[in-house]
Amino acid sequence: MSEMIENKIHKAMFLQFILQYQTTAMIGMGKIKNPITDKIERELDHAKFSIDMLDMLKSRTKGNLDSDEEKFLDQVLRDLKLNYIEEKNKKTEPPKEEPAKTETTDTSSEPNKNTE
Repeated sequence: MSEMIENKIHKAMFLQFILQYQTTAMIGMGKIKNPITDKIERELDHAKFSIDMLDMLKSRTKGNLDSDEEKFLDQVLRDLKLNYIEEKNKKTEPPKEEPAKTETTDTSSEPNKNTE
């Protein structure tokens, strides 16, 4: 495999790695559904762990990323941190229960029994 092809593959894998942690953080913040439970779950400690992992990755790869990779990682971290602060500042409220739906019957097509 040529070095150019290998570099392209590694770049794609690196970006995918970032996206995996981004998705995990968004699930932890309750921004997207957990694909396993199919529910919105808010676990801010899980989200913080994913953000911290990406911060560590940024620190450990400093000077080794091309400009596109660095910009992408910076943008993902900026978005995640802003969302995290927003979620952390929200009051935790119990989920609102939807009112029970009552069946209503449409009587507009029935003859009025009182007029007979």
